[in-house]
Amino acid sequence: MKTINPIDLGIAGGGKVYRNLAPATLVEIALARGEGTLSETGALVVKTGKYTGRSPDDKFIVDTPAIHNEIAWGAINRPIEKAKYEAIKAKMLAYLQNKELYVFDGFAGADPKYTQRFRIVNELASQNLFIHQLLIRPTEAELETYTPDYTILAAPGFKCIPEVDGVHSEAAIIIDYEAHEVLIAGSQYAGEIKKSVFSVMNYVLPKRGILSMHCSANIGAAGDSAVFFGLSGTGKTTLSADPNRKLIGDDEHGWSPDGVFNIEGGCYAKCIDLDPAREPEIYGAIKFGTLLENVIIDENGKPDYTDGSLTENTRAGYPVEYIPNAAIPGVGGLPKTIVFLTADAFGVIPPISKLDNDMAMYHFVSGYTSKLAGTERGITEPVTTFSTLFGAPFFPLNASVYAQMLGEKLKETGANVFLVNTGWCGHSAANGPRMKLKYTRAMVTAALNGELNDVEYELDPIFNVNIPKSCPNVPSEILDPRNVWEDKNAYLESAKTLAKKFQENFAKKYPDMPANIVKAGPKA
Repeated sequence: MKTINPIDLGIAGGGKVYRNLAPATLVEIALARGEGTLSETGALVVKTGKYTGRSPDDKFIVDTPAIHNEIAWGAINRPIEKAKYEAIKAKMLAYLQNKELYVFDGFAGADPKYTQRFRIVNELASQNLFIHQLLIRPTEAELETYTPDYTILAAPGFKCIPEVDGVHSEAAIIIDYEAHEVLIAGSQYAGEIKKSVFSVMNYVLPKRGILSMHCSANIGAAGDSAVFFGLSGTGKTTLSADPNRKLIGDDEHGWSPDGVFNIEGGCYAKCIDLDPAREPEIYGAIKFGTLLENVIIDENGKPDYTDGSLTENTRAGYPVEYIPNAAIPGVGGLPKTIVFLTADAFGVIPPISKLDNDMAMYHFVSGYTSKLAGTERGITEPVTTFSTLFGAPFFPLNASVYAQMLGEKLKETGANVFLVNTGWCGHSAANGPRMKLKYTRAMVTAALNGELNDVEYELDPIFNVNIPKSCPNVPSEILDPRNVWEDKNAYLESAKTLAKKFQENFAKKYPDMPANIVKAGPKA
């Protein structure tokens, strides 16, 4: 086994530190240590305990003079003093003394011009397996000369003391952009590691003129790239895993002058209600080498993907090449189609609509969806949320930095932009089922194939978006929510309520937005 000296990690004690172990070895160690069990297909199944989703209230950024004026401080990007950070780090390093640790040295950014090197230090072999599969894996030759740009310490067993450490709970996720370090304490939810890498890349890439995006991306046979923006639970992973297109990546990308590139080397798919008929690519990826979080299995290792008793946010982490039609390496040309995904629990946003550039900017900075149960701690039913850039928790700089870059790229490329509602239509989430996936897929396919470029559109008078009057393989009557609601007054009331929420959010967050973009939003 490959080892490195704990001293190189700042750890004084003498436990063994294993570097870039093979997935099979990490699975073997995790099983021996009682970290998890195997499913019938060989996936490693773990329970993450108290934290079954991201804990946004426990995330901090170290406030130093060098970065103070760059960060959009507020309820999302919370400051913590350097001294508090150093004290927590010292205690974490002491906690890790004499422990067997696992290091993964990997890459973020599939375009070599923009790659960053991340060293992840794990207390748990199962978490090291996860990040091994989620980042880009270096060759043996690349490891010979490897030096990290950023280091992440992940110690779920270390519990903070809020009144002493100046944090909110026993868990803390703290980024020191100046020191190029991240601490993750108290939480075993592997998504905290993944999103910490993303939060770093969202600081680094814009400084190099690259738009970093919370999106999935795929590429057609003709080389046409498409990107899908959306929060967790809106369908980014599902809709980008298309048998007729190659998957670039399912969650995090950069948009350079040359095209789109995956930041990661793996996928982190939601598993609740996973169905092999509807999502065969994801279902088939859950095999040996995959980490399953909080999925209930029976005594024979058979998963029950309908069981959300631990959390609705059950997850599978696997390398992107487990998807049969993955694009390796994860790069594609300039996007021709942009899709904004929302899961509207009101049931009033059209299933698909076309946006002009002003509308696109409005919806990009609004980032509306209904946050679905389980994606964050404490979310047990759909909650209306506006998440700037469709991923506000992960963007440290002012939203205008990213928004301005998208606006410029839309003008340069002439990409078509669509808003797709993957949630409910014709009734609220409380009163009926979600939009059929086969219809959503058909709408997205039509948008990607250019079949919606020349159809007739009608302007939605409330949401101010262009609704197509027809779409291949989709019943025309469901394209406009007004047609589907039985109670027209109930529709009007719900639609105007949501439109008002759009307006209130926009006025509060973006008081200085140009008038042409303000006018492109909903009309209550």
